[in-house]
Amino acid sequence: MSKRLYIQDVATRDGFQIESAFVPTEDKIALIDQLSLTGLAKIEVTSFTSPKAIPNLRDAEEVMRGIRRVEGVEYTVLVPNVKGCERALACEVDEINLVMSASDTHGLANLRMTPEQSLEQFKAIIEVTRGTDVFVNASLSTTFGCPFEGEVPEARVYELVQKLLDIGVQGVTLCDTTGMADPAQVERICNEARRRWPQSVFTAHFHNTRGMGLANALAALNAGIDRFDASLGGLGGCPYAPGASGNICTEDLVHMFQRMGLETGVDLDQLLDAAARLPELVGHDVPSAILKAGKADRRYPKPKWMEAP
Repeated sequence: MSKRLYIQDVATRDGFQIESAFVPTEDKIALIDQLSLTGLAKIEVTSFTSPKAIPNLRDAEEVMRGIRRVEGVEYTVLVPNVKGCERALACEVDEINLVMSASDTHGLANLRMTPEQSLEQFKAIIEVTRGTDVFVNASLSTTFGCPFEGEVPEARVYELVQKLLDIGVQGVTLCDTTGMADPAQVERICNEARRRWPQSVFTAHFHNTRGMGLANALAALNAGIDRFDASLGGLGGCPYAPGASGNICTEDLVHMFQRMGLETGVDLDQLLDAAARLPELVGHDVPSAILKAGKADRRYPKPKWMEAP
């Protein structure tokens, strides 16, 4: 039996937040309910941020309270501040996801905060979760490079991971925010993170901006990472990161792992059924390769001239 991998879908948060049109609340709930039955380990449902900041996710409470939770699936939400955390806890989420940048410039552009300022805010948020069973995860944006500053020193990444763990964060997501990572870099950083903190929970989060998303996921796998963020249909991208395009596509990632004989726990056919709803929901085509081409075991009829008379 191969090692179990955990696939975590972020489409209804990371994807829907930057769509030009608001996806109706009932459609979000229906899609999440469909995803809950596919065998995904985790679904990032929404973000409890200011409706002025992200109007597309202004229905966070209604969505979180409206979904049908499935045993074995973790439901996580992005939380930007103490108020957002209080709103999320009132909806009985399983996990809160905090977001900070490894680079000062991206942190200021995206969050109006340097990494150090983010850490101070995280302390207050974590204090609010004391006494609950909520898991606290932190996503470290620009781990593999910043669109403003370029290379982020690896020592800086490890320093920030240590600081996150020191203040009580339980899981860390290493994020390639704008698709700047390469497989050698990914394998090196993921190996080092797991060597330094073998008991910590690490997730890999890649964007396919430059076509290296699945290659980077494979590099993270080779370094022992077993948790992967991905987005149904390949939706998403950071609104405050120039040049960022969609996350790696969930169905493409699952297809690759399954072709390799790895256990994801996901029913790919059910996942593709959910992905097929996306173009109508968001009003445009999506970059999913498997949705377009079908799985690799798809077979086509022979040319007519080859058929026996």
